[in-house]
Amino acid sequence: MNFIKNFIAEEDGVTAIEYALIAALVSAVLVTAVTAMTGGLTAVFKRITTSLT
Repeated sequence: MNFIKNFIAEEDGVTAIEYALIAALVSAVLVTAVTAMTGGLTAVFKRITTSLT
């Protein structure tokens, strides 16, 4: 019974889960930002290519 009480009271696993959720959120934001920027960068490089030719 003591083992179960100690297991429930332990917070190390909760901290690891919180860090994993934060990392997942940050990576999702980065993927979204890179995806949004890709279209703009493609347009810029197409204009540069057109100007050079």
